[in-house]
Amino acid sequence: MKRLRSIEDFESLQSRIMTDHDAAVPTIVIPAGTCCQASGANDLIRVAKRELLDKKLTDTVRLRITGCQGFCQMEPSVLVEPRGTFYPKVGMKTMARIVEYVARDEVLADELFMSPDTGEQIERQEDIPFFRNQVRTILSRNEKIDPLFIYDYINNQGYSTLAKVFKMADPDWVINEVKVAGLRGRGGAGFPTGLKWEFLANQANGHGKFLVCNADEGDPGAYMDRSVLEGNPHGVIEGMIIGAYATGATGGVIYVRNEYPLAIKHLIIALRQAREVGLLGENILGTGFSFDINLVKGAGAFVCGEETALIRSIEGKTGEPRQRPPFPVQKGIEGKPTAINNVETWANIPIIIEKGAHEFAKIGTENNSGTKIFSLVGKAKYTGLVEVPMGTTIKRIVYEIGGGPVGDARIKAVQTGGPSGGCIPADLFDIPVDYDSLSKAGSIMGSGGMIVMDDNTCMVDIAKYFMNFLKDESCGKCFTCRKGTQRMYEILDDISQGHGTLEQLQLLEELAQVVKDTTMCGLGQTASNPVLSTLRYFREEYLAHIQDQRCPSGVCRALITYSINEKCKGCQLCLDACQQDAISGKKKELHFIDQSKCIKCGACKSVCKLDAIDVV
Repeated sequence: MKRLRSIEDFESLQSRIMTDHDAAVPTIVIPAGTCCQASGANDLIRVAKRELLDKKLTDTVRLRITGCQGFCQMEPSVLVEPRGTFYPKVGMKTMARIVEYVARDEVLADELFMSPDTGEQIERQEDIPFFRNQVRTILSRNEKIDPLFIYDYINNQGYSTLAKVFKMADPDWVINEVKVAGLRGRGGAGFPTGLKWEFLANQANGHGKFLVCNADEGDPGAYMDRSVLEGNPHGVIEGMIIGAYATGATGGVIYVRNEYPLAIKHLIIALRQAREVGLLGENILGTGFSFDINLVKGAGAFVCGEETALIRSIEGKTGEPRQRPPFPVQKGIEGKPTAINNVETWANIPIIIEKGAHEFAKIGTENNSGTKIFSLVGKAKYTGLVEVPMGTTIKRIVYEIGGGPVGDARIKAVQTGGPSGGCIPADLFDIPVDYDSLSKAGSIMGSGGMIVMDDNTCMVDIAKYFMNFLKDESCGKCFTCRKGTQRMYEILDDISQGHGTLEQLQLLEELAQVVKDTTMCGLGQTASNPVLSTLRYFREEYLAHIQDQRCPSGVCRALITYSINEKCKGCQLCLDACQQDAISGKKKELHFIDQSKCIKCGACKSVCKLDAIDVV
């Protein structure tokens, strides 16, 4: 790669790349993020390459390998540009046919996405309800870029906002743009990004300053940051360089969890390419401004998502929080002023500079501008990554984008904010998803996890699951967090086992409030949310476990009984599935379950095709 010596060199290169690129040439786009590869995307890539080579189509049909495009449930998928044709759940034989049809500029109609409501085939990606109801300002860039090639990013206006900032030569203007845009940190607390940058810029720069990208995404079910890093690492890098120029930072760190090998691979390649081209390192584009970024792999501790614990981990120390003040912008890495933002926040910076602060602020609501990416998982018909304007209601996300419930069971609640978040009941789904509204409802935005739960979900069991996670992830520095989360888990376990009392229920609530009020860091202060929110909205389920010795959702094993009803036709599927020999009965006759042998594993119910297994 030729190193660029000036802004003019960069603009000349970008002009050349964009001129040489013919957008009218048919392009087969195969998403190959982690979820895509797990579903078989690599097989499709091999088939597509073979077909293009064998049929000598490489001059007339392009192939682009990208990161995740969001509709994870339909992977492996294929998008054909410029038509916008979307093919879901593509097999290897279908892939070969797609190449053939693309070469003829035809559509393989029988493999298109089928509307579940009308049964009609939908060709264009933008017409599919999952995509149509989103505003994809960040995720839409994933499908346009091969993350392994910096020139692909430059062809899509990449690094042009950095060149614009350099030409403006006014760091204060950049900070003001971010402030006017109203961008709040997407990592959970929602602190105004421009204000944080202003604090850092005002710190003395005698020994250097640091910027950090927090990619320690530890919430169960959340994978937004991973997908952005896999699909568009240069967008994050460009955002950090702009932030460094605005604040006077001299060094950068991307802290990414070691469980994200593909994101790490793409980041390493992107950082190397940016240095080779001259967009990172010493004297960037001949401006005299120098800034470099190092990659630090985290060991996966949930508490390292907290700023001060993350800083200690970067320094090679045990990841545990420290008291604030001083805040990181005053004393961070190696005692130097440090500003920390998460992946999605950094990815928004080039968009703000490109669109302009006022245009960016038009998206979303007052005090909650821009879009937010959520990982929509659980008991929704369509799951994946969802990007919507801040202030969009939960109902719209779950029903219009997610398609509503999977089966006959009614959607009961949505859990937002990961383990430190809360459960919001269905009758509150009209509230807008923003930092303030979620906080009032007893939850948090978090990094953007959104788990949909239906009537088959026990809220006591959910609170127990998250408390088990949090007690294990507590660093132990605060006594109330270390022992409080453990004791809350023990009480929840007693209740789920049928040993709970009303006195324990009162103790659980009091203990949750004490942990919330007396712990030092964000993990401890929000650790009680799963308990407090489920007690607030689903107290009747707790009472059913304690007073009636019954789990209404049929989840807590100690409080349920499996039995066979009159619908049984003696097919013996349940008998074969039972590993405890607890089921008996002759073929074509009513079967029975021996309760003394039954371990309540649910295998019988999972194989029964006649709804002949009752759970009470």
